[in-house]
Amino acid sequence: MITNQIIQQTLDSLNDITKIDFALYDAEGFVVAKTGAEKEVSSDFIRSFAVSDADSEAIGSNFLLKVYDEGDVAYILIAKGSMNEVATYSKILAKELQALITAYKDRLDKNNYFQNLILDNLLLVDIYNRAKKLHININVPRVVFVIESEGSHDNVSKEVLKPMFSEQRGDYITAVDEKNIILIKQLTEKDNSDSILEIADSIMGLMNTEAMMKVKIAFGTVVKELKDVSKSYKEAVMALDVGKIFYPEKDIVSYSSLGIGRLIYQLPDNLCHIFIDEIFKDSTPFDIGEETLATVNKFFENNLNVSETSRQLYVHRNTLVYRLEKLKAATGLDVKTFDDALTFKIAMMVVEYLRHREELE
Repeated sequence: MITNQIIQQTLDSLNDITKIDFALYDAEGFVVAKTGAEKEVSSDFIRSFAVSDADSEAIGSNFLLKVYDEGDVAYILIAKGSMNEVATYSKILAKELQALITAYKDRLDKNNYFQNLILDNLLLVDIYNRAKKLHININVPRVVFVIESEGSHDNVSKEVLKPMFSEQRGDYITAVDEKNIILIKQLTEKDNSDSILEIADSIMGLMNTEAMMKVKIAFGTVVKELKDVSKSYKEAVMALDVGKIFYPEKDIVSYSSLGIGRLIYQLPDNLCHIFIDEIFKDSTPFDIGEETLATVNKFFENNLNVSETSRQLYVHRNTLVYRLEKLKAATGLDVKTFDDALTFKIAMMVVEYLRHREELE
């Protein structure tokens, strides 16, 4: 519903122009907003007028006018002054209030629609019927961004994004929990993965500098139809979670860049445990020292190049080979070969995944 603050600003604006004092009451007779210091009218008086057949009425120096919301009385507007002038300006104000009511209801309806859309709470026929009623384009490319803040998000962070992503451009900002903001971004046919990444960078910059919030951003794949927006949302949620497990150094993660991490994330826990037991046998991955792990990771970063790895680690080539041989003795995997290196890499990612699962329990 339209806020009392917005209503007060609307009354103040017309009062500044006309110098006429206005008071707005709800149908129960409680004051919503007013200008000036005029004594408030009694609740009984307001309620009796609200149920009367008259749309407007002049009583003494007061002009009363009903403001409707889809046929129901939403407010009673009272203005005081010269009757001809007061009646004209009261009708102008009532029209503006009705337009605000419609605009705010439309916004709330769209917010509710997109929340239910991404959560798969709508039947296919409802998706299209309600989209038509709310004037939402059906067949345009869209991508969903999930923006997670360290603390709970607030209206300030949403307001920061609105100038860049407005409904006029086909963009919608909503939320389904206290931590994540969801941006449903309409794209053009020219947009590609690079331009979408640029959008994510822009969001990151805005949230860091304007909202003073540290965030992580994930986005799904581009979908061409409105009914598939939930698919892009689920991909973005998965990307956010997978990114935290396997790529914690990244603040922006796309679903399409998750690689093998996405596969591991979808494996059942029992299969993960069986795989780890087969690789490490009697030992455990935690028996591998931090020095050895750091060496192997740097070795992988350099595409199994011994010379380059030893140079970057400032160790002799033989020292590097010795560390890799220690790993081979512990696991039976010779990471100098591609197949064993891949097996070990996957095994350590599975370990990270299982560790993450245990922390959630």
